[in-house]
Amino acid sequence: MESQQWDERYSGDELVWTSTPNQFLVAEVVGLPAGRAVDLACGEGRNSIWLAEQGWKVTGVDFSPVGLAKAKRFADLWGVEVTWVESAVENWTPPPDGFDLVAVLYLQVPQPARSAALAIAASAVASGGTLLVVAHDVDNLIRGHGGPQNPDVLYRVSEVTEAAVEAGLTVERAEQATRVVDTDDGPRDAVDTVVRAVNVRQRFL
Repeated sequence: MESQQWDERYSGDELVWTSTPNQFLVAEVVGLPAGRAVDLACGEGRNSIWLAEQGWKVTGVDFSPVGLAKAKRFADLWGVEVTWVESAVENWTPPPDGFDLVAVLYLQVPQPARSAALAIAASAVASGGTLLVVAHDVDNLIRGHGGPQNPDVLYRVSEVTEAAVEAGLTVERAEQATRVVDTDDGPRDAVDTVVRAVNVRQRFL
């Protein structure tokens, strides 16, 4: 989807997505010391806002100005401060000092934009920092529920780990993970790509 389509989707007063943070983000961030975080493809800002509530200094990046405006309104409502940046992830330039946490959650774009975005995200991880990528997995089409039905925008674990390794990161978790989705017909399982990698290569330089 183009930014204009997301602008239309985000144009209502209500949240398109829940205000609850992503479960994998919560599980992976608990125990990490709060530092500088960037939420790439932040949408309406639910994960950025949650990170700010946990004490992180957060930057949220998205290509939808309407989504970012809504994210700012909700951040103000919840009394947290987030720096919002309008940019497609594949065109975003991270600061030289990077981030202690780089989160890429459900950035479902086709190639070559996806590879470019993953490379940029991995390059933005500061010394000692963490990269977390969560996305709808291609296998969700055959054994999962919901999510995009276009295979061109779905992920494979291997492509994320390759981007992380190419950037010099150490992969600590790489798997297809099951996420329970509540539906009118009861709980259903969705299949996600979940990869966590850390920048240990520069830690002792």
